[in-house]
Amino acid sequence: MEAPQVGSHESDSALYQNRMLKHCKALKEVEKAASQKAVVVFSLSTCCLCHAVKRLLCSLGVAPTVYEIDQEYDGPEIEGALNRLTGSDQGVPAIFIGSRYIGGLDRLIAAHICGALVPQLKQAGALWL
Repeated sequence: MEAPQVGSHESDSALYQNRMLKHCKALKEVEKAASQKAVVVFSLSTCCLCHAVKRLLCSLGVAPTVYEIDQEYDGPEIEGALNRLTGSDQGVPAIFIGSRYIGGLDRLIAAHICGALVPQLKQAGALWL
């Protein structure tokens, strides 16, 4: 019979607390980044959906601030925070306009098709025309 490990519960608790601290820090970083620029996109450099988001915004004359989270030191924590924020296990692309999370590519295209995207971009200060 194997003896119970002493302190394993405490070490699990410490790991959980450490993970939660990293998550909270990453969430604050996401919120801070999203609030500092008119349009912010959290992306993966190899994601085709992310590429489509960036192309659409650029074609409208917007210069989004893009965070390629797979190239960031704390990318896994940021991705986890985005997953929680979006309620999905695929948190990218995550698009913020005027500090407000609008969604992913599907929401961006829907807003563009119905004519709501350009007014949102103007209101956020991303477009001047």
